[in-house]
Amino acid sequence: MHDFAGALNQALCDALSADDSVVVFRVTDGLAAAFGSHRCFDTPLCESGIVGSAVGMAMNGLRPVIEIQFDAFAYSAFEQITSHVAKMRNRTAGRLALPMVIRIPYGGGIGAVEHHSDSSEAYYTHTPGLLVVTPSTVADAYSLLREAIDHPDPVIFLEPKRLYWRKEDVALPQRTGGFGQAAVRRSGTTATLVAYGPTVDVALEAAEEGQAYGWELEVVDLRTLVPLDDKTLVRSIRRTGRAVVLHEAAGFGGYGAEIAARLTESCFYHLEAPIRRVTGLDAPYPAPSLEQHYLPRTPRVLAAVEDVLSYA
Repeated sequence: MHDFAGALNQALCDALSADDSVVVFRVTDGLAAAFGSHRCFDTPLCESGIVGSAVGMAMNGLRPVIEIQFDAFAYSAFEQITSHVAKMRNRTAGRLALPMVIRIPYGGGIGAVEHHSDSSEAYYTHTPGLLVVTPSTVADAYSLLREAIDHPDPVIFLEPKRLYWRKEDVALPQRTGGFGQAAVRRSGTTATLVAYGPTVDVALEAAEEGQAYGWELEVVDLRTLVPLDDKTLVRSIRRTGRAVVLHEAAGFGGYGAEIAARLTESCFYHLEAPIRRVTGLDAPYPAPSLEQHYLPRTPRVLAAVEDVLSYA
């Protein structure tokens, strides 16, 4: 039995063992003792300095893996990420890559205040030069983090904080597929639920409850947002003819809009209804007592499915 946070820790441990150039900041329980404070260490609470230092390390042959404490705290480092991390390979005509991982706990569902519950994935997916990854299972937490550390380009590794203490009976270490490979978590023919990170569980719960209505809902877990597995999505939509996209971030300008646009372009003549989105509200993240009304939940997903099924 392994938990999500433990899988991340084991991935870091195994990466440190496999490659002397890997240097880790934070989520490091037991790692500093095993590998020394020169490879596993805390930093001053200055996000722009953390990312800037990692850029210098990566430029000089190391593979830094850094952690930003909470999603909204990463905004202090956003200029470093978009102006330097994302552009270095292009700026140097391919001569200089930045093999670094920026780990960002994100999302709500833990009863925290607004600066601890953001879903900021669209900022990063909109920035060419960044790979964006978000696991939803313990096995993927391990596998995708190892893949990210091994990758020659910078990776934004988004960790759903509500999943940190979930436990699964899986064998680690294991590899579950590389970047750009979505996973069909549940097969179905009635409609496709497209989800990632923390909303995969919501989609699976909705699919389970949908059986009471005679619906067989397919659940596709994207796993990586950049690169996106268009092929798996297209195959699913052409089979079911209907789609609902889930994410916690606000709907306007959210990542789900890109999914809906791409599927409309690729599957227009196969769609039986417009693609629906079930998202967070277009408002700042609320106080903890109200987050249950803000976040996508099963009743909203089922209502969206009913809507696409009744479209005429």
